[in-house]
Amino acid sequence: MRAEPRTATRIGFVGLGRMGGNMAARLLAAGYPIYGEERSREHAEGLVQSGLRWRDTPREVAEAADVVFTSLPDDGVLEVVASGPHGILAGLAGGKIWVDMSTVSPRASRELAERVRALGASLLDAPVSGSVPQVQAGTLTIMVGGDKQAYARVEPILRELGTPTHIGENGQGLVLKLAINISLAVQMLAFAEGLLLAERGGIDPSAAAEVMAASAIGSPMLKARVPLMLDLPDEAWFDIGLMQKDVVLALEAARGLGVPLPSAAAADGMLTLARAHGHEHHDLAALFQTLQQLVGEPHSGAAPS
Repeated sequence: MRAEPRTATRIGFVGLGRMGGNMAARLLAAGYPIYGEERSREHAEGLVQSGLRWRDTPREVAEAADVVFTSLPDDGVLEVVASGPHGILAGLAGGKIWVDMSTVSPRASRELAERVRALGASLLDAPVSGSVPQVQAGTLTIMVGGDKQAYARVEPILRELGTPTHIGENGQGLVLKLAINISLAVQMLAFAEGLLLAERGGIDPSAAAEVMAASAIGSPMLKARVPLMLDLPDEAWFDIGLMQKDVVLALEAARGLGVPLPSAAAADGMLTLARAHGHEHHDLAALFQTLQQLVGEPHSGAAPS
C-alpha cells in the first residue's frame, strides 16, 4: 500500500528511465507527491499506477512542482528538456529549485545555472555514484554543486536516495562525479584484463574471479559485477555507451585544467573497441567479453609453463 504524503513539498521528475524511474519510485514510496514526464508515457505507466501524477511536458512538471529533478543521458537532451516553450525554464518561477542528477559536462551545467538564476530560481548539479541496485536500496553517493541554501532545502529529499554531500559551486559536483567514473572504467578494465590472463593460463574463470574479488583489489563495484562478467545480462546497470560518454567528459574537463589522464585515455580506447564489438548497450562488465573477442578462442591443451 502506498505511503500517505508526509510533506507538502511537490516534486517534479523529468526523465523516468532506469535511474530516474527508480528514483521517482523511492520518492513516491516515501510519501512525496510526484509529477512526472518521460518521452514515452508507456515506459512510466507503472509509476503512474503507483501514484505519479503525469504531465505532458517538462514545462508542466516545472509549473506543478516546488523542486524539479532531472535524470537525463547527455548535454544535448538536457538542453532540449530545458529550452523552448515547453521546456523546464519556461515553467520555473522564483524560489523554485532544479536538481539535475544527470552526468553532463560541468561547462554546460554552469551555463544552465546562469539561465536558471536569471529567473530567480536555483540549479543544483547532483550527479550520483551507483547503479540501479543502489537506487533501489537508497544507497547512492550524491555529489552536489550549487547554492548552499538551495542544497539545505533539498537535502532531506536527497537523503531518501542516498548520502548527499555539498561539494562546492555549480559544476563541482559534476567534476567530482567524472573523477569517480575514471576509476569505475579503469578498475573494470584492469579486472577484466587480469581475469582474461587467468583464464588463458588455464584457470577456471569463475574460481579466478571469486578469488580476485575477495582479494585486496575487490572494490564493492567489482564484487557486484563478477556475476555480470561471467554471464553478461541483456539489461545493463550502466552501459558501455554511457560509460564512454562520462570518460570523454572527464578527458575534456582535464584538458581544460591541464591534467593528464593516461589511464582514462586507455579506458576510452577499450570502450571504443567494446562498442565496435556490439556492446554499446551492454553493461560495463562487457569489457571482459571484448577482450575475449580480441584474442579469439583459447588454444586447446595445457597452459604454457
